[in-house]
Amino acid sequence: MKEYTLYATMGAGFESVVAKELNNLGYETTTENGRVFFKGTQKDIVRTNLWLRSADRVKILLKEFKATSFDQLYDEVYSYDWAELLPVDAQFPVKGRSVRSKLHSEPDVQSIVKKAIVDKLTDQYRRRGFLPESGAEYPLDIHLYKDTARLSLDTTGQSLFKRGYRVEHGGAPLKENFAAGLIELTPFDGSHPFIEPMTGSGTIAIEAALKAKNVAPGIWRIFAFDNFDWFDKKLHPELVEEAKAQEKKEHAPILASDIDQSILEIAKVNAHNAGVLQDIKFKQVAVKDFSTDLENGVIVANPPYGKRLKDREAAEKIYEEMGQTLRPLTSFSQYYLTSDPQFEKYFGAKATKKRKFYNGNLRTDYYQYWANKR
Repeated sequence: MKEYTLYATMGAGFESVVAKELNNLGYETTTENGRVFFKGTQKDIVRTNLWLRSADRVKILLKEFKATSFDQLYDEVYSYDWAELLPVDAQFPVKGRSVRSKLHSEPDVQSIVKKAIVDKLTDQYRRRGFLPESGAEYPLDIHLYKDTARLSLDTTGQSLFKRGYRVEHGGAPLKENFAAGLIELTPFDGSHPFIEPMTGSGTIAIEAALKAKNVAPGIWRIFAFDNFDWFDKKLHPELVEEAKAQEKKEHAPILASDIDQSILEIAKVNAHNAGVLQDIKFKQVAVKDFSTDLENGVIVANPPYGKRLKDREAAEKIYEEMGQTLRPLTSFSQYYLTSDPQFEKYFGAKATKKRKFYNGNLRTDYYQYWANKR
């Protein structure tokens, strides 16, 4: 089976998390900003799309070359064997990005790449006039960085965060792969308790339950590769069945609480859709009233950020309440994501470690408080 140069993309700051996931799946990796490269066959394309929890997409690197003029860009793209990749009726949208390169106009880069592919396919298929572009979609992208161009095919389609279980959102929840990435940075593996004390629409608790049960996060969805005419159609259903056979039933308790009963109902719908409603104990309780007899576990929370002054005062009051009720739980490793640089002051303790992430365009810090195991 043909081996491809593949790479996974991810949000800034999650490169090492995705690299570790790929290493755990048995792949040797090379990491760059926003990308982790590995080698694999069609089977590996299916496997990584099914199993990667914190990545955005899996792409095939088609070609890498220098491009300092539009003529050079056109010629390099034209020289690729596009008929091997694209059937005559393929839809092939081209997304372009250019960073610190002579060819800095992204719309021009996109249109040159598109023209070169159209011209080559027209020659290869001996067509006159327009290509129909009425068939399956083959999403392409061209990325220029310091005059080096990378031409890629996206095998994923809609981003991997679109698991398919979250119908109800409730406020502004974390994306599923962001939540999964936060969990990957904890020691949680399902053998110790997990608590999410401000669960909102339940994304963090649901991702924890999926990990605890060893459920492949992409198990419910279809991918771009499902429609590629050269892709082995047997692989996806075979690997789904293989993944189902690896699921676990037993795990330590997972608790999810929130002050708002109406949003807890949304979380329960999402948990039901993910097949983990019976795996999470949901409870309506304010963080200031939270208590537990559980020990030696992990707490992960995404408390309110409070970007406006009035909201910030309310958020800081919640951080104080978190400090009063959660800080004494010293046998738990605790992890809190917030954009408030004063979080440690209000929580009442300096974090063991901090890590910077961007939740959308918002700079956040992931405050980590490591446990004293009993």
